[in-house]
Amino acid sequence: MAILEQIDDVKHVLTSFRRVAVLGAHIRESKPAHYVPAYLDAQGYDIYPVNPVFAGKTLFGREVVASLSDLNEPVEVVDVFRRSEALPEHVADILAMTPLPKVVWLQSGIQHDEVAAELSAAGIDVIQSRCMLADHRRWCR
Repeated sequence: MAILEQIDDVKHVLTSFRRVAVLGAHIRESKPAHYVPAYLDAQGYDIYPVNPVFAGKTLFGREVVASLSDLNEPVEVVDVFRRSEALPEHVADILAMTPLPKVVWLQSGIQHDEVAAELSAAGIDVIQSRCMLADHRRWCR
């Protein structure tokens, strides 16, 4: 697919896809990996938290799972809250998802061009270094 950079493409993702796995979800409310998905949950998105450190706890009304392979339902977007240098270790998990997500969204400050190119070559759209909360507030309210 593509590495999405155009505003219309970002808006399309925000308005078309509602099932979001949050890779790196956090239990502390002060962390972006908590308050961004909490905001999305309040806007009607279905949030599926993923973090091995908090597996078994409940966030956003769902049990936190350890890995993307532990998800019981398909998701359309994988929203990533992991350091850029940690992204290569998640590529195999993302590519093993069935069905593949439509989009992998790398939050603000997270960018890895090689990972984005690999996911894109597999048919997954990629958004890099953008905040879903900020973009939703800007264009979808």
